[in-house]
Order: sequence, then C-alpha cells, then structure tokens
Amino acid sequence: MFFGNKKNNKGKTVMAFGTFDILHAGHENFFKQAGELGNQILVIVSRDETVKSVKSESAQNSEKIRLKNLRKTGWADKVILGNHGDKHKVITKYKPDIIALGYDQFVFTQTIEKTLIDANINAKVIRLMPFEPQVFKSSLIKTKQRINEAEIKESQNQYQQISN
Repeated sequence: MFFGNKKNNKGKTVMAFGTFDILHAGHENFFKQAGELGNQILVIVSRDETVKSVKSESAQNSEKIRLKNLRKTGWADKVILGNHGDKHKVITKYKPDIIALGYDQFVFTQTIEKTLIDANINAKVIRLMPFEPQVFKSSLIKTKQRINEAEIKESQNQYQQISN
C-alpha cells in the first residue's frame, strides 16, 4: 500500500463507507488521503439494496463483485459488506479512530456524530478533499458509458440498415 506517514498515526483505524462500483483515480486518491490519517483502513461496501434505495438504481456490479474488486486493489487493509439494517452498526462494532467521508458523501452521515456520542466512541469525522471531480466521479463515468453504449448501438443499427 502507498499510505502516508504512519509513524504519527500508529494504531489508528480509519473507517470509510461507499458503493465503489466503478473504481477510478478519485477512489484511489480517497484511499491515499484516508491512509494519511491512520495506519489501518477498514472499508464498508454498501449492500445492493442500500445502493438501490439511495441512488434509485442498482450498481453496475453486485456487492460481491464490488467487494472483490476493491479487495484486489490493496487500497484498504480490510474490506467488508455493510449491514442490511443499521448502517452504523459497524461503527459500534469496530470503534474506529477516524471516519473518513468523501467530499460528496451525505447519505447516512448526518447521524454519525450522534452514533459516536451514544456509543462513547471518541472518533474524528473527517471529510476528504475531492480529486478532479469533474472527471473522476462515478455518476459522470456511468453517464459517459451510457452515451458510448447508445452511440455504438446506433452505429450498429445504421450498419444493419445499410447492409440490408
């Protein structure tokens, strides 16, 4: 892993949450920033039903594939699936020192402070900086993919019409 100065962060666990559907440089930068905050990164990957309820559409990849793909990157020390019900249950179970949030991550985050207080967990909640969000944002990448797929389909239709 490529994390920052861990001497000053010895023993600190950083927890992060997300869908992590189409992995890109923005995600890599997110984990680099998170790594500078602690020496162990624990990632909670959103369940399929959570993604659908939050984003009003399914992820391109199933939770098992997203989990597997993120593990393969080596960006995190431990990658697990979130809970079906209580989204903050993992916080009280693992008691992180730091919770790293993406610059645009707001769902389920409004009550994190209350969860920490209620569970008597002395963790910092830190919002990380964006990395070229005009390029590396999953929703933009998905939109570009859909446009490309539509253009390819249209070209194929035109070719079939010419061929017939």
